[in-house]
Amino acid sequence: MCQTAPPGVQNAHFRDSSHRKWSETDPWLLVYSPVQVFLIFLVYLGVVWAGPRLMKSREPVDLRVVLMVYNFAMVGLSAYMFYEFLVTSWLSDYSLLCQPVDYSTRPLPMRMARVCWWFFFSKVIELSDTLFFILRKKNNQVTFLHVYHHGTMIFNWWAGVKYVAGGQSFFIGLVNTFVHIIMYSYYGLAAIGPHMQKYLWWKRYLTSLQLLQFLLFLLHTGYNLFTHCDFPDSMNAVVFGYCVTLIILFSNFYYQSYVSGKKKE
Repeated sequence: MCQTAPPGVQNAHFRDSSHRKWSETDPWLLVYSPVQVFLIFLVYLGVVWAGPRLMKSREPVDLRVVLMVYNFAMVGLSAYMFYEFLVTSWLSDYSLLCQPVDYSTRPLPMRMARVCWWFFFSKVIELSDTLFFILRKKNNQVTFLHVYHHGTMIFNWWAGVKYVAGGQSFFIGLVNTFVHIIMYSYYGLAAIGPHMQKYLWWKRYLTSLQLLQFLLFLLHTGYNLFTHCDFPDSMNAVVFGYCVTLIILFSNFYYQSYVSGKKKE
């Protein structure tokens, strides 16, 4: 998965440690150029636009078995990534307040870079969520929030793997994979059948947990924007702004789903 510079070239071309990590992750799938990610995004938007129109005169597709396998597979992948983020950051003696990226090719930094890549790739896999909604004619689930969140995460984490595969990026991966273990467990149980609904009363708390993670990211990146930390301010600023948009959108979703409806009743 990794490449090293030829003898005699390493010192000249890789003198700046930041170039080493970019070079090391470049050969990995979808990392070298944003063009491939942009094409995936365009296909995704095409599916969002054309899918409901193609399904309009068709019966919903029965995906119960597919959804059970998919959702519990995502639980497994999320659990694996959570473990890797947790153990690698622990062994690397990471700081929660400020953690620069280690651009060396030593085993632990490369282990962290690899789990960052898996986290990025999991966001590509998660675009399937939208396809499954469309095939089941659950078009009310394909909201602006859903499309915005899924569509933008692949760009955010492409940049993460390309330029800052490690350092305090780990905090986002660690918290988000934990949330996704719970989230995909919920969806996996829901896919088993309607008789499971009585055990899934905690859906609103899942939304609250998602909001909490964005608030944690906001505080984490905000702290580093106003303190000296050897981590790109540009990345912190992008994450900070992105989290503001997600907090607004998820708060609106929570209000419309769990507060406004009760008031009408």
